Amino acid sequence: MSFIEAVLQKVSVHYIGNKGNGQELATSKKPLNLGDDDKEIIKNAFLGNFNLESDKYAFHHLSSLDYNEVYNYCLETLAEGATFQQNAVNIAKHLYESTTHPKIKAGELYVCYFENCFVNGAFIDAIGLYKTETKSNFIDLNNDDNEFSLVLRAGVEVSKFDKACLVFPTNAENGFDVLIYDSNRGDEAVFWREAFLNVVPQANEYFQTNQFMNLTKEFIAKQLPQEYEIAKTDQIDLLNKSVEYFRANEAFDKKKFEKEVFDDSGMINAFRKFETSYTEMNDLEFPDKFDISTQAVKKQARVFKSVLKLDKNFHVYIHGDKSLIEKGYDDKVGKSYYKIYFDEET
Repeated sequence: MSFIEAVLQKVSVHYIGNKGNGQELATSKKPLNLGDDDKEIIKNAFLGNFNLESDKYAFHHLSSLDYNEVYNYCLETLAEGATFQQNAVNIAKHLYESTTHPKIKAGELYVCYFENCFVNGAFIDAIGLYKTETKSNFIDLNNDDNEFSLVLRAGVEVSKFDKACLVFPTNAENGFDVLIYDSNRGDEAVFWREAFLNVVPQANEYFQTNQFMNLTKEFIAKQLPQEYEIAKTDQIDLLNKSVEYFRANEAFDKKKFEKEVFDDSGMINAFRKFETSYTEMNDLEFPDKFDISTQAVKKQARVFKSVLKLDKNFHVYIHGDKSLIEKGYDDKVGKSYYKIYFDEET
């Protein structure tokens, strides 16, 4: 995915208050009148936080996509560019009607139309939705014949939007391809994805790899110690084995994964029970085999902790053979210890 040749054609901005708190909605009458330089700055800032190394979503509705408001406004706009301003106002009204939770902050909604986005070998258009809520203070310094005057202004940093989504016209019959950005967590993130956009993750290789690695991490770090007396070094070894499996293979096979990582029938059965409860709780379904996403592996590998924390004095990073680590207890000192074997120091 590349936005080097992308062009920001139109921007429509609206003020979205919190309806639940009695705040108002203010919609614009026409798109912003921007010069080419301003459009280039906004384009680079608004597209800079998106990449294909993230979960891909699709618009959704339990009954039919015909009832998903944002999907249909985007569908009409992408098919008929002349409806851009009208549908930008419709999207703003829908966002306002969805903004009822007391934690959701008021802010500006920017509806953008981009052309020439290069995605998967083709140039396509896209619609971007951006909500800005967080204001910063800026210094506006004037110099009049070496006499300086300073004015403090409140505004939004051009690249610091709080919530966003980018809609591509591909996969239209299944709800488009949608990328999501949200700097928030908890209720605010759920509001943007579910109450406003109503999108669901696409079960592609990135999603499956990311979610299964997360499932494995949860099992080893939290569930396994409740069922087994397992040393911390053994936990770390299992985490390292699971990451190494995903790094070393192009395709995932559940039986091979269980054998290579756990290699114990009791532990494998415990893992399968945990997987069942985890998938039910999170409304997930994993196939026994799927292609592995290298981007998802890189992302998850950063949070698979292979650190042995010893009081507040030492952190030992374990990346290899756990048989080279020996644990014991010194009666004279009255403390536990680890003995680490190695060939050379670098």
